[in-house]
Amino acid sequence: MNLSMGPGKKEKKNIHLDYDTVIIGAGVAGLYQLYRLRELGLKVRTFEAGSGVGGTWYWNRYPGARFDSESWTYGYSFSQELMDEWDWKENFSAQPENERYLNFVADKFNLRENIQFNATVVSTQYHDDRRYWEIILENGDCYTSRFLITAIGILSAPTMPNISGVSDFKGVSFHTYYWPKEEIDFEGKRVGVIGTGATAVQLIQEVAKTAGHLTVFQRTPNWCAPLHNRPITAEEQKEIKTSYEEIFAKCRASYAGFMHDSDRRRALQVSDEERQAFYEKLYREPGFGIWMGNFRDMLVDERANTTISEFVAGKIRERVKDPAIAAKLVPTNHGFGTRRVPMETHYYEVYNQDNVQLVDLRETPISRITEAGIETSDEMHEFDMIVYATGFDAVTGGYSQIDIRGSGGRTLTDKWADGVRTFLGLQIEGFPNMFTLVGPHNAASFCNIPRCIEQNVDWMADLMTRVKVDGLNRIESTAEAEEEWTGHVHLMAQRMLFSKTNSWFTGINSNIEGRDQRSVLLYAGGAPGYRDKCDEVAAADYAGMILH
Repeated sequence: MNLSMGPGKKEKKNIHLDYDTVIIGAGVAGLYQLYRLRELGLKVRTFEAGSGVGGTWYWNRYPGARFDSESWTYGYSFSQELMDEWDWKENFSAQPENERYLNFVADKFNLRENIQFNATVVSTQYHDDRRYWEIILENGDCYTSRFLITAIGILSAPTMPNISGVSDFKGVSFHTYYWPKEEIDFEGKRVGVIGTGATAVQLIQEVAKTAGHLTVFQRTPNWCAPLHNRPITAEEQKEIKTSYEEIFAKCRASYAGFMHDSDRRRALQVSDEERQAFYEKLYREPGFGIWMGNFRDMLVDERANTTISEFVAGKIRERVKDPAIAAKLVPTNHGFGTRRVPMETHYYEVYNQDNVQLVDLRETPISRITEAGIETSDEMHEFDMIVYATGFDAVTGGYSQIDIRGSGGRTLTDKWADGVRTFLGLQIEGFPNMFTLVGPHNAASFCNIPRCIEQNVDWMADLMTRVKVDGLNRIESTAEAEEEWTGHVHLMAQRMLFSKTNSWFTGINSNIEGRDQRSVLLYAGGAPGYRDKCDEVAAADYAGMILH
């Protein structure tokens, strides 16, 4: 097999191939995968739906969007030159800077020449007889490729709420994922925001600064913790650049790829005073430490979790002046950290402002959207602008947007109709030569994502090296390997409290009909354990995969 064929050239079996590998998506994962495959001399094409690179950081440009993992742990680690050249400005970098960084990477490594922008993939079909994938774009263009790699991200399929009249509103409205590139002015405007998840929390605290009146429609309160962001000093910048090896080693060793790893003590093994002091310390520190650097049993033991939940509830009551509003902002249906923890900057203080109103949809649900605004069961709220911060069809939603057909024409939707099944969260039995970066059952979906992305991509690059050296045409996981891995994923999830909670971690989405049953979408065995599993498979000559 010739893995360096150009368009129009023929393989010895008279099969026309446009590319050796097609990548869907030019975000953090897609850019690095493109870089690694080009290093191997493969003919690669990336199809990107947007007009620029960045993925998450291209689409999510709403005010307040920023990292909640430390900036210097989020960037790529594969190039020392890149790390030396780039200066992060803040501990938790904002969207404009993050998009600029990914554009800098694309330009530095001349990646754009292999990327086709404004190219939405609508369907893919594997042809068994010719052993290639056919990829069709929204404009009707069709391409063929031996291998297909999805880099579509876990939060790339936004969902709108199931509310009648959405199209009736005469003012400005959009989902946060589709935030316009032009600046939106909230000065003096009447703004309604539906949702109080991680995106909404970042947005609300910015809109409240200038809006004439902001109404927040809360469906489910979330446990939020202070981000404590600030600029990086010149001295800190120097220290970061001389410490990258240590920084990435620490991330590599931690459970979820962050600078924070769990305290080895158990919450109930220490005195009340010691536990309270520890929580106070975490609450004052920046980043995810209060979530990922807490007591080791905080996410697996309900009694331990109750102690941190009560602590954070107390902080909410301290920060929100009106006890009735504070009570509405304290979650009662899940414990702290069992859903994704939004990181905030003066979010709770927003509700002390005269220009901000909280509407609890558990008490007064939305009846419909009208030409003028939002009507609830007890009041009509008129707006100039409505923002839908209503989340995503997470992890699997990006796959549902594409008609993916594997061996024999079977659709991925049918394959997963009774639950997601994968091998390593990287391949799916019955879908040869297709690989899913940051896919379901992958550690990268519960991780400081670039750290786990690099592991995914490097593993794939090693496999593609094997493909090139041995002239392989077809790679597919076995049904037995898929069943074993899926069982392992479910076993790892059972011990975690999040598996008992309704959230995107467990596939629950009230905006999608029939999505009210929990499923396991994340790998909860930790990034180091996942990496070991992948390495074991590779070391055993890719055990669990059939290589032709």
